[in-house]
Amino acid sequence: MSPMLEVEAVTAGYGSVTVLRGLSLHVDAGENVGLFGPNGHGKTTLLRVLSGLIRPAAGACRFDGMDLTLASPSEIVTRGLVQSQQGNTLFGDMGVAETLEMAAFTKPARARARVTLDHVYALFPRLAERGAQRAKTLSGGERQMLSIGAALMCAPRLLLLDEPTLGLSPKLKEELAVALKEISTTVPLVVVEQDVELLLALSDRLYLIEHGEVAREMGKDNSPDHQEIMEMYFGEHGA
Repeated sequence: MSPMLEVEAVTAGYGSVTVLRGLSLHVDAGENVGLFGPNGHGKTTLLRVLSGLIRPAAGACRFDGMDLTLASPSEIVTRGLVQSQQGNTLFGDMGVAETLEMAAFTKPARARARVTLDHVYALFPRLAERGAQRAKTLSGGERQMLSIGAALMCAPRLLLLDEPTLGLSPKLKEELAVALKEISTTVPLVVVEQDVELLLALSDRLYLIEHGEVAREMGKDNSPDHQEIMEMYFGEHGA
């Protein structure tokens, strides 16, 4: 059986700056995959390529057999590959309920919008309490919950998360981790994250991304512990 998501020898970047250098990885159906590594080495760039926001200079990406190379972001979302970006990318003057309702813009999403909205509010009760509140007045943690909630409203079949706990307090991290664990039981995840414990708890496999390439792939049979991952972050894994 073919992987749900395939990335083959992708090269991509910004103008004359190359960030991804022949990167390859895959995500099997129903699998949660974690991406980690030093900042600025290509993790977010990869998610932007997968979302259709950046066109690769070389290589190929396929989602459930669909060639993502020339697909528009809306086509990719309609197919079920959805990215939740960091919460500071929301439309600040839109209300919470308005943001969630607008996110269900595809035909599959509209058909189940009411059920999905109830699910989002059950996952994140704070959003239900702040339905009329503008996004820019929410706390950082609440904005992150809203970003993930909006992504869920798109009816994802695979959800891409870009550092969901970045800058959050320990209490909010814990709340979000519980919600992400529940989400992962019904929607497979690709998670970029620097919280090692969360990444280990969520992921079936891990990829270490360095200098725009996969430096190491780790599965359940060779899963690293907390200390090993910290050594990889600081560049000691090759010592």
